[in-house]
Amino acid sequence: MLALALLNLSTPAHAGESEAESCLRTKVWDGYAEGWGVRTMTSTTLPDGKTRNYLVTLYEGNEYKVRTCADEAITNLDVLLYDVKGAVIARDSTTDREPEITFKPPSTGTYYIVLYNRQATTAGSEGGAAMAVVYR
Repeated sequence: MLALALLNLSTPAHAGESEAESCLRTKVWDGYAEGWGVRTMTSTTLPDGKTRNYLVTLYEGNEYKVRTCADEAITNLDVLLYDVKGAVIARDSTTDREPEITFKPPSTGTYYIVLYNRQATTAGSEGGAAMAVVYR
């Protein structure tokens, strides 16, 4: 009975995450034909005006793309890349649901990828977002 009570405390995945993941899988799959491999891939539920931060190690000599997709509950998803000192290294300049940035690190190091739900379809709501780091 205790196990059942604990199961009820878990938060179900946002339905929009599957929409965002489907969009991202298509981008990743299409990238294979262009020589891109997958470094990491994840999805999340992202409230309006909030961020999710991801720590990654990027290696000198590789070119990276951070590809993203959001569901219809997010009208403007932003993606930013920071170094460990907090300086913005790259950012998208779009106002859509599928931003992308490209980066070739000058040396191997630790970076932070930030997904930002800049604008939701309905103020105060949340949406699904998916992000992949691909490389070649």
